[in-house]
Amino acid sequence: MDRTRRSVGRGKALKAAALLPLAAAGAWIAWSHLGRTRGGPLPPALPGRRTRLRTRAGAVGLYAADARAGRPLLLIHSINAAANAYEVRPLYEHFRGSRPVYALELPGFGSSERADRIYTPRLMADAILDAAAEISARHGGVPIDAMALSLSCAFLARAALDRPEVFASLGLISPTGFDARLSGRGPLDSHRGSAMARQVAAFPLWGRPLFDALVSAPSMRFFLEKTWGSRDIDEGLFAYDQLSAHQPGAEHAPFSFIAGYLFPDDTTRVYEALRLPIFMVHGSRGDFVDYRHVGEVVGRPNWTVLRLPTGAFPHFERTGAVTTAYGAFLERAEAD
Repeated sequence: MDRTRRSVGRGKALKAAALLPLAAAGAWIAWSHLGRTRGGPLPPALPGRRTRLRTRAGAVGLYAADARAGRPLLLIHSINAAANAYEVRPLYEHFRGSRPVYALELPGFGSSERADRIYTPRLMADAILDAAAEISARHGGVPIDAMALSLSCAFLARAALDRPEVFASLGLISPTGFDARLSGRGPLDSHRGSAMARQVAAFPLWGRPLFDALVSAPSMRFFLEKTWGSRDIDEGLFAYDQLSAHQPGAEHAPFSFIAGYLFPDDTTRVYEALRLPIFMVHGSRGDFVDYRHVGEVVGRPNWTVLRLPTGAFPHFERTGAVTTAYGAFLERAEAD
C-alpha cells in the first residue's frame, strides 16, 4: 500500500513539474497583455530638431542639426528588435560641428510610424530615398553623403542604385551581405520573407509576449554583448533601447525582421552595381564579423575598406578612428 501511495505521489509530482513551464508561459502571456505598462512618449535620441517627415513609406522621424554650411550627411540606424537613431549618436555628435547632419528613423522604429504591416527592403529604401531627396532640396539640390549601419546598408545601397544623382557618396558600417548566408544575386527587390513565419510570430495570443521576452533587459543585454563581442557595451544605448522597444506597436517591424521579410536576396548584385564612392568599415570581434566575400569589392577604385579590432559598432568603440578615416574619405570624395 505504501509503495502504491509513493508511486501515485511521484506521478502527481511529475505531472505538476511538467505543467510548470506551461503555467509560467501562461503567466507571462497574461502579464504581457494585461499587466505590462507600455512606454510613455519617447524622448529624443539625439540633440537638434526632431520632426516627422511624410514619405511613401509613412511618417518617419528625422533629426536635424543643420546650422552649419556644407554638404549634408544622412545617418541611418541598423535593424533589430529595438533599433533607433541613438545607434548613430557618436557620428551625429562628431559631424554636426562641421556640416549639416541628419539622422533618419526607419519605418517601424524609434519615433517613426509603427503600423501593423509587412516591412520590406523596398519600403525601407523608399523611406531613405524620400528623406534623402527632402534633405537635398533643403540644401539647394546638392547630392548628399549618407551612411548606414548593418542591414540598413543594403537598403541604402538599393536607394542609391535607384537614384544615384541624389547621393554623393555612401558609408557602410558593418554592412550585411558579405557573409555566407546573406549575400545574394536574386532578382532586384527580392527578399527572404515567409508569410507563415510572420503569422506564427505575430499570432495575437503570444506575439506581443514573445516580443516582450525578446526585448527584456537580460535578453537585450545579451544581444548587445554579441554585437560588441564584449560585455563592455554602451550603457546609454542599452537604456534608450529599453525605452524604444516598449513603445506601442514596437513589435510590428521586428516581426517582419524575424520572418525574413527585411533580408534582401539581391545584396551582392546591388553592391556590385554601385558606382558612387563607397566607404566601408567593419570589426573583427563578436558574432557579426563574417566578411568572407569582401574580396569582391576590395580593390575596386570606388571602394575604401577599413577593418578595426572592434565589434559590429566600431563607431562607438573607436569613434576617433572611424570619424578620422571617414572624414578623410569625404574630403577626397568632395574633391573628385
